[in-house]
Amino acid sequence: MKGIIIAFLLGYSSMALSLEVGDIAPGFSLPGTDGQVHRLSDHRGTSIVILAWFPRAYTNGCTIECKSLVENGHILKQYPISYYMLSVDPIEHNIGFAEQQKADFPLLSDISKQTARAYDVLSDQGYAMRHTFYIGLDGRVLFIDRNVKPATSAADMVIKLRQLGLNKRVEKMSSAVITNDILGW
Repeated sequence: MKGIIIAFLLGYSSMALSLEVGDIAPGFSLPGTDGQVHRLSDHRGTSIVILAWFPRAYTNGCTIECKSLVENGHILKQYPISYYMLSVDPIEHNIGFAEQQKADFPLLSDISKQTARAYDVLSDQGYAMRHTFYIGLDGRVLFIDRNVKPATSAADMVIKLRQLGLNKRVEKMSSAVITNDILGW
């Protein structure tokens, strides 16, 4: 009986620590594939930040997700956002993966897994779960997508940005043009 109570309390406490919408997003300082160190605090008050956690470089789903962001980055860049893909892979792996995919945005490496733990995305197997976090100008979590679809990742980001009421920083395009651009219709 004592073991059941302890297990329940441990399970309850980990649920209570889970990051939720409205919480202050944990800060980080992580190396990127662009040779820079990226900090969440650098964006406070200037841009919404999208953090797209992915399990492992060079795997099928991660390759599909990265391609979605590469092929549709021109649409994402129309918004006042900064976006990154993050994993617990060594920076060397992410650099090779970014070069292979021709990523024009930074992939960040969290080899200590400290940031992955803070965002509650570290799986029991030691890799990051595929979750995307939208962080507001004030550093608070605006939305957490825990059901990311790699093939439509970029399109889903644009839809969520619109739902959050974010306007483009350049001239507006019709919804049909954006949908056509992203989905290839």
